[in-house]
Amino acid sequence: MASPDLKYGIETPQEWDGVGRALSVRGWCFDHAGGELKGVRIRVGETVFKASRKQTRFGVALMFPGVEAAVKSGFSVEVKLPRGKSEVVFEARTADGGWHVFAREEARVWSWWSSWGKRAPENRQMSYLQWVERYDQIDVASLQEHGFQKPPLLSIVLPVYDPPEVLLRECLESVANQIYPHWELCIADDASPAPHVRAVIEEFVGRFPGKVKVCFREENGHICEASNSALELATGDFMVLLDHDDLLSQHALYWVAREIEAHPDVVVIYSDEDKIDEAGVRQDPYFKPDWDPDLLLGQNCISHLGVFRMGNVREAGSFRSGTQGSQDWDLVLRITEQCEPTQIRHIDRILYHWRLTAGSTAMGHSEKPYTVTAGVAAVTAALERRHLQDCEVQVLSNNYLRLRYSLSEPPPRVEIIIPTRDRLDLLRRCIESIQERTEYSNYGITVVDNGSTDPATLEYLEASDAKIIRDDGPFNYSRLNNRAVRETSEDTDVVVLLNNDTEVLDGGWLREMVAQASRREIGAVGAKLLYPNGLVQHAGIFLGYQGAAGHLLHGKPDGFRDTGDSTRMVRTVSAVTAACLAVRKESYEAVGGLDEEAFSIAYNDVDFCLKLSAAGYRNL
Repeated sequence: MASPDLKYGIETPQEWDGVGRALSVRGWCFDHAGGELKGVRIRVGETVFKASRKQTRFGVALMFPGVEAAVKSGFSVEVKLPRGKSEVVFEARTADGGWHVFAREEARVWSWWSSWGKRAPENRQMSYLQWVERYDQIDVASLQEHGFQKPPLLSIVLPVYDPPEVLLRECLESVANQIYPHWELCIADDASPAPHVRAVIEEFVGRFPGKVKVCFREENGHICEASNSALELATGDFMVLLDHDDLLSQHALYWVAREIEAHPDVVVIYSDEDKIDEAGVRQDPYFKPDWDPDLLLGQNCISHLGVFRMGNVREAGSFRSGTQGSQDWDLVLRITEQCEPTQIRHIDRILYHWRLTAGSTAMGHSEKPYTVTAGVAAVTAALERRHLQDCEVQVLSNNYLRLRYSLSEPPPRVEIIIPTRDRLDLLRRCIESIQERTEYSNYGITVVDNGSTDPATLEYLEASDAKIIRDDGPFNYSRLNNRAVRETSEDTDVVVLLNNDTEVLDGGWLREMVAQASRREIGAVGAKLLYPNGLVQHAGIFLGYQGAAGHLLHGKPDGFRDTGDSTRMVRTVSAVTAACLAVRKESYEAVGGLDEEAFSIAYNDVDFCLKLSAAGYRNL
């Protein structure tokens, strides 16, 4: 008998630290050597928890094509943890009858009393600090071995106005400590009244003659004028933005230079970022997506670290007076309008530490409320340049922005397609919620009945105002929807694929989805979906997450705030679920609809969205 070759994945939980003792664990495991597993369990000390097995994992089957055991490799188990630190051991019983360890995790349960009051922030930071310890350590010597044939000169633009001495020194030292040596620092002091500012800057100039350039402005002109004064000193190939109390990571400029080397035509570079308090504790990371023009209209997702080709900065007119509070957002919008998406590059590393101090927007927009007004002005100006003046800009309660796109007159004709089989309780609730709550009027409903036999369901369908398509063939989700789309009327502009177990909560749902789907550059549009208990079921699909693809923030409470407030922002995603998907009919047909052969039941929506992406559309 061959030795077992256990393949596995732990899907949930993603965090093993918390205050709750009960833990729901999901994952998958199978013997790639061909043996049949007889059991899966978790051991915590001497306590054993038996897993429920043979759960379907289509994503695992896609990762291991032709391996029959991968399809039913899923398991789930409820575990109770003791307080304190413990080791969670995953074991599988193989065909030889023995138990084999395939994974270990370290869990820590905090006592309930310590999760309140002043200790709570410390607990919340724990997982990120562990991430920093594990993934954000650098080997300076190995990085310095890389040789640049044509190292770009990076001009760090630093407007300064009256920062505390210790924070200014730390900011400047973060520049001095860069492992990439080809930089110049261009400082414009905006008439700071505190005497220590000039003294610290002049001291730094003395340490780095020729590399540090400074302009002491005689009058305070605010950040736009100060930034432009610093920019006048710059002679580099790229502008790097730095605030006077923030910190660059030691390898920030190195990775910027590497990105320029790899993509010589790059115009805009940005990185991930986090925040750092005055005690030096890092927290609140923002792991950003790649270039997303829709997200940029809702928030300045470029922000820190922002790097821009100098020629494009000057051509765009540098910083515009009157935009202070969102001057960098305004500049990003203008520059990205003049370059190709491939010229905008994201470095998926934490290269910038945004200082948490009283009065800083890192603490929240309430610290500087004028930044919200400035952001609205920057986005409104961008919409005017793009001839979208009739697009309404709304401020959300989180102080990010939402764009409400206009509709044609008359509004697009929509057909809502609902596959079903029996389950009248679900179907009735779905249809009635559409009819009673939907504010959009130009729509029809098509129900694809896939072999219902329940008399009450058949009676309901007979009396329904909806169009009914009867299809008694084997269940094939892709075929059912494709047939319904083919049989829509010629005047149908947008089709909406909708599961029969959904219920409309927000009356504006259809208007919003249709307005987005009607934009020529957009492919599929999805909506945030919630479970009945209020937890997030769907807020966008990511490839390679939990197998082939998974849902963003799945299982988190509605209103859960990650750094980018992802569940409240219109964003580009890899895919959206066909449980609620809007797309222009012509686009649906152009890519061949859903794949009836390879994806008859699962992952047809992911495949469909990827086909739209390959055709040049973006999914929202």
